[in-house]
Amino acid sequence: MKNIAVIGAGTMGNGIAHTFAQSGFTVKLIDRSEETLDKAMGTIAGNLDRMVSKGTISESDKLKTISNIITYTDIKDGVVGVDLVVEAATENVDLKLNIFKQLNEACSHNTILATNTSSISITQIGAVVSHPERVIGMHFMNPVPIMKLVEIIRGYNTSDEVTQIIMDLSIKLGKTPTEVNDYPGFVANRILMPMINESIETLYNGVAGVYEIDTVMKLGMAHPMGPLQLADFIGLDVCLAILNVMYDGFKNPKYAPCPLLVNMVRAGKLGVKSGEGFYDYSQSKKADKVARQFA
Repeated sequence: MKNIAVIGAGTMGNGIAHTFAQSGFTVKLIDRSEETLDKAMGTIAGNLDRMVSKGTISESDKLKTISNIITYTDIKDGVVGVDLVVEAATENVDLKLNIFKQLNEACSHNTILATNTSSISITQIGAVVSHPERVIGMHFMNPVPIMKLVEIIRGYNTSDEVTQIIMDLSIKLGKTPTEVNDYPGFVANRILMPMINESIETLYNGVAGVYEIDTVMKLGMAHPMGPLQLADFIGLDVCLAILNVMYDGFKNPKYAPCPLLVNMVRAGKLGVKSGEGFYDYSQSKKADKVARQFA
């Protein structure tokens, strides 16, 4: 397995492409937006430059990594001859199902089809393709080149053979694969998102402020960043989408998103990506300044 296609050139997609390319794979990075592809390649080059400056890789390693990535704006062109497709589009079930229907038409039946979804059912995605045993979840963590974990999610029909291939492949990428079963939120977000949601509820109920909540969790629970800062980093729209998937999947009110989160997403306050969430990122992407509405 040497030829990989990655669909979606956003934060997760460009990180996945970077990781495969740096490990010597030929990567076809696919996005319908040429502008997004150009931005992704700039991000990858910038991340590699930082690695060179730290002595982690050499200049020749950087150049080879970049040369391993080819960009495409058409799925059919981009998936020709690949062994594995990793879909990393927006966390929207209809969008993902549409992409997998296209992959079913464009790819060989031997091509493994993986999704980087953080919450959507692998079984549901697999149901729209022939040979659903080749569909699997490959949930990378952000930032992909740095974070070691890959959640490997087996759908109801995912084969043992495909699971083992993806487990072994993840190890070749320098990652630690962890196999989980297909339930809403899997493991990572089933545990993480209720904590983030409860942190937002704590703010919403006036128990403490943004800085205070994050300080308690950082200093008291040894978390590297507070849950509200982490929510901003993930994207509040993504947090809301994941909570809605879990709420719909389990029909349990403990997964219902906090009204404050819903309103912030409606207002376009999405965190780092929009310049404001629980913190103000207009001057710096570090969570140094609490957003005005919470100050």
